[in-house]
Amino acid sequence: MLVDSPPEQCAETAPAPPTRRVARALGLLLSVVLLLLVAVASIAIGAKALSLDQVWHGLFQDTGTYSDVVVNERLSRTVLGLLVGSALGLSGAVLQALTRNPLADPGLLGINAGASAAVVTAITYLGVTSLTGYVWFAFLGASAVGALVWFLGGSRGATPVRLALAGTAISAALYGYLQAVMIMDGAALNKMRFWTVGSLVSADYSTILQVLPFLAVGTVLALALARPLNAVEMGDDTARALGANVNRTRALAMLAAVLLSGAATAACGPIVFVGLMVPHVVRSFTGPDLRWILPYATVLAPVLLLGADVTGRVVARPAEVQVGIITALIGGPVFIFLVRRRRTAQL
Repeated sequence: MLVDSPPEQCAETAPAPPTRRVARALGLLLSVVLLLLVAVASIAIGAKALSLDQVWHGLFQDTGTYSDVVVNERLSRTVLGLLVGSALGLSGAVLQALTRNPLADPGLLGINAGASAAVVTAITYLGVTSLTGYVWFAFLGASAVGALVWFLGGSRGATPVRLALAGTAISAALYGYLQAVMIMDGAALNKMRFWTVGSLVSADYSTILQVLPFLAVGTVLALALARPLNAVEMGDDTARALGANVNRTRALAMLAAVLLSGAATAACGPIVFVGLMVPHVVRSFTGPDLRWILPYATVLAPVLLLGADVTGRVVARPAEVQVGIITALIGGPVFIFLVRRRRTAQL
């Protein structure tokens, strides 16, 4: 067994009333339908205006211009958006449970900073210029920082506070290094500024195939951790009393978060706020049970990401606004609202 499952007596995992379980299941089904609609919109809408008939021909019949636009550009972009959005939402939910902080996201543990620093190093000192090269260096940087945060946070004795402090300190140091290198090297700055915004524009099937194994393993591992993380959120002593292996659960949760957010950042650059907003909003109507939060976040996070991407294609036609900019514009006010509401609730 990869994870330990605490007994059903845990208050957080106790069976919900039948009506609430039905409502949650129906809500999840509606979320899947919404995701399908947004995915269709992502394929049908773009900077280049195409009719629905032209989109249909591009998908199933035509092998010319329409096929190039619809299949090679929009479809690959939509698939990558689905995968990256799910990864960001799921990793955000796992990290919020791991740190017991409802406002946590992958950036809190330095994963985004590690990926960005690795890409800058590859561009400046190793001459890497291709997106394929960025993917592997970004994932290596995210993994290295994840391991370092786990070590500095106390390894087997890691606590939520230690992990958050270690991640914050490492992020600050790496972003200082990032800025210093880009200021001294104008070529690196020109190559990096597009990647650091966060974008789906360069999506292609080779990138999808490279990150897919990491995303698949991270997704399965994160979903398998729902029950033991429920116990860990109640406190270490309570979790141990319920039979959960706290250290193993934290280590596996950290691994799942690194796999998911590291691969997502490697493919698209650091896209902010998706991993913060979606799990927090989901928790408001599912309650604290991660067996519902994780599936909901997996479905609704790509709804937000693809919706932001479609918005970016439309608002500046024939140019585009990168999805990382749209999510930041949405996420900033939402984050302020969440913080203020949390402070009000504590008064």
